[in-house]
Amino acid sequence: MAAITKEEFRAALAARHGEELQRKFDAASVAICGLGGLGSNVAVSLVRAGVGRLCIIDFDTVDTSNLNRQQYFPDQLGRPKAEALRENLLRIAPYCQIEAHALRLTDENIPELLAPYPIICEAFDRADQKAMLVNRVLETMPEKYLVAASGMAGVSSANEIQTRRVSKRFWLCGDGHSDVAEGLPLISARVAACAAHEAHMILRIIAGELEA
Repeated sequence: MAAITKEEFRAALAARHGEELQRKFDAASVAICGLGGLGSNVAVSLVRAGVGRLCIIDFDTVDTSNLNRQQYFPDQLGRPKAEALRENLLRIAPYCQIEAHALRLTDENIPELLAPYPIICEAFDRADQKAMLVNRVLETMPEKYLVAASGMAGVSSANEIQTRRVSKRFWLCGDGHSDVAEGLPLISARVAACAAHEAHMILRIIAGELEA
C-alpha cells in the first residue's frame, strides 16, 4: 500500500510545478522505446515530474553490466527490463499509469503499439534500432512528437551534450558523435546527462515549449 494518497502526491507536485503546468503533466502520455541507460533514466525523470501515462518497451532482460548506469537493482537480474522498470517506477510514483511491453519493436508492430502516445522517446543502444524507429515514425506517423539521442559515450565533457531541434516535431539530444561502437566506455553520469536532455525536452513539449 502506498504511504501517500494520490491527492497528497499530486498536491506536492503542483506545489513545485504550479497547477497549470501540473495539469499538463497529468494529462500527458509518452512512449519510451528502449529501457537501458537512456530510457530507464528518462522514465524516472518523467514519473518524478508527474507525467500521467507511460508506455515502456524493451525486449531485453536485466544484466550485471546494466547496473552501472541503468535504473535496476541486483535482485532484478534476469528479469525482463520492462517488468522490472515498471515495478521501480511505481515505487517512485504509485499512481502513474504504466503500460509495459517486454518485446522487440519492429516496423510491423510500431504503428499499433505507439498509436496511443503523442510523444515518442527513442532510447535504443544500437544504431540500426535507432534508425528503424526514427525513420518509421517520421515517415508514417508525422503527427507524433519524437525525441531521440545520438552520442553520449566516453569521458568527454558533459557540456558537449546538447538538444537541437531537427524539424518541426523531431529533436535530437547528445553530442552527435561519440559511440560505444568506437570502443568508448559508457559512464553513468554522461549517459544520465543525455537522458536528462531527452526527459526535459519531453517535459517542454508537454508544456508547449517547442524550441530546444
